Amino acid sequence: MYVGALTLDILLGDVHSLKQKRSVVRPLVAELHRRFPGVAVAETGHLDLHRRAEVGIAVVSASAGNCKEVLDACERLVAFRPEIELLSARHRLYNDED
Repeated sequence: MYVGALTLDILLGDVHSLKQKRSVVRPLVAELHRRFPGVAVAETGHLDLHRRAEVGIAVVSASAGNCKEVLDACERLVAFRPEIELLSARHRLYNDED
């Protein structure tokens, strides 16, 4: 069993309040859930900053390759959204022996 984790540090575009931030981050999280129903997605950091967001994504799979493939696809989906800038992406892979 493998667990893949992806942490995305995101800079939001023309956002001036936490309410506007929610209007960008919530649809992003919902789209990731919809496109990849087997992943867990949540806003995990920078909760008090209105132009920054951290999104965490996790997937469980029988193979390391499948974990990597799913997380890479999630990263691409986020990276190609025009209203945000992906500052960094950190991948981690755990297996049942860790």
